[in-house]
Amino acid sequence: MLRALSNFFVTFLNRWMPDSFVVAIILSLFTFVMAITVADFPVAAATQAWGDSIWDLLRFTNQIVLTLLLGHVLAHTPPVRNLLMAMAGRVASPYAAYVATTMVAFICTYISWGLGLVAGGIMARAVGESCRRNNIVIHYPLLVACAYAGFVIFHQGLTASVPLTIAESNHFLVDKIGTIPFTETAMSAWSLGIVLVTFVTLPFVMASLAPEPDACEQLPERLLNTPMEQEGETDPSLHDPDTPAARLERWRGLNFILVAAALYWLFNHFSANGALALELNVVNLIFLTAGLALSQSPIQFVGLVANAARIVGPFLIQYPLYAGIAGIMALSGLALLLVNVFVDLSSAQTLPFAAFFSAGLLNLFIPSGGGQWAVQGPIMMDAAVQLDADLALTAMAVALGDQWTNLIQPLVVIPILAIAGLHVRQIMGYMVIALAFTGLIFVSGIAVAVYL
Repeated sequence: MLRALSNFFVTFLNRWMPDSFVVAIILSLFTFVMAITVADFPVAAATQAWGDSIWDLLRFTNQIVLTLLLGHVLAHTPPVRNLLMAMAGRVASPYAAYVATTMVAFICTYISWGLGLVAGGIMARAVGESCRRNNIVIHYPLLVACAYAGFVIFHQGLTASVPLTIAESNHFLVDKIGTIPFTETAMSAWSLGIVLVTFVTLPFVMASLAPEPDACEQLPERLLNTPMEQEGETDPSLHDPDTPAARLERWRGLNFILVAAALYWLFNHFSANGALALELNVVNLIFLTAGLALSQSPIQFVGLVANAARIVGPFLIQYPLYAGIAGIMALSGLALLLVNVFVDLSSAQTLPFAAFFSAGLLNLFIPSGGGQWAVQGPIMMDAAVQLDADLALTAMAVALGDQWTNLIQPLVVIPILAIAGLHVRQIMGYMVIALAFTGLIFVSGIAVAVYL
């Protein structure tokens, strides 16, 4: 049944799913029309709100892009890359290919959402190459979908945007809700339970969607004959290897000087604030440090960063469009109308469910954990205070709704698709099934937290 259902969505979305940039434009137009017709917002005001808002997320965009870029660098350092390639080489069956790819992406996402997106793409590509060379028949689009499915718990990992934000002492809602420790949100028992259940079930659900062998699409020949990105070395012809400048560029000691300084700062930070005192800037410093430590020279690290530019570029151009959407929704009152439809029907016990579903819907228009929290967070936290609902649970319900519908939001999947060499329409049918399955897990987990 699942296979037949996934085949329907694959066929439908292969025909009708446009590029993620086109989706962003269409969502912008849809939001514009809805603000005018539903929220009774004047055309001139909607246009002004869009133009005033497109650069509002620049600081956050820079943080998120750095998380992605540094995760990409870390995944392409020789030790991490070799580990992923070695795991790919041990795959001996199609079923194992799908399960292993989902699990690797899941684990890497828990460590860092940026690492998860990149490592998932590399794992899918490496497994696809290994299977083709070893005559193991796999369906490559499903394999890539497995890599993205593992991303579904990113708001419950160590780089979770919302939990890290509200754990900061100076976050924008601190006067309303205070600070909420990471241990009460992403590291709470009920959240960790969701992570565990998803980890032990989702890979096998994804594997069950595999088509019959004669309907499988192997990794394309063009990708098999084109190696993935090199390890980051710049063109050796640019510098004479015997010059002082070239020797300095290749001296690993410069890496370790920066690593030592960063480790000193991180030691002082965690000593003063606790082992789980994580926020985006701290996480980015950790991955910068790891990338420098595992790179073989400064010039190799720079080459890895240059390779990552291809991946982060679409984020940089699309985030302003989604910031514009967020601006229209916030200034027109459209976001408030949307969320209040759920909140008005809620009690202290049902508010987390309202937060989850409203966040899932809003995320399709604002696919940024931090950006969406800036719009929805104040509304949901006001409601939680008024209804005396659990603040940490309500905030996490928003985060779960956001990560849930990211499975069908085409912006976030760009890094995996860029590495894997596929178009979003080729995997989206499988993501619909993953959306339905994980939705059941998330709702059940929230119910456990509310009623037990």
